[in-house]
Amino acid sequence: MDFTFSGEIWIFNGEGSWYFVTLPHDLADEIQARSAGKTRGFGSVRIQAQIGSAIWTTSLFREKKSASYILPLKKEVRLSQTLAAGQSVDVAFSLTDL
Repeated sequence: MDFTFSGEIWIFNGEGSWYFVTLPHDLADEIQARSAGKTRGFGSVRIQAQIGSAIWTTSLFREKKSASYILPLKKEVRLSQTLAAGQSVDVAFSLTDL
């Protein structure tokens, strides 16, 4: 995996109870620079992510509120790694479509 960071899991206050981790701004700036002109829908960037023993393919999404990228955590990943909102996690990921 090319990038690593630690962040706190949070829940989106809307329908669906989506869980996310926000990337640090310096890392988001680097991802933005590397993916310029190569993003997908909603400014998303395809990645392969890892938390603990869970590895999955997903996308990072730009979020205006934090001015960063956010990583969605699938229910399957949260359950397999016993993750909960408010918990700090170590994330590793690689860009896949660049």
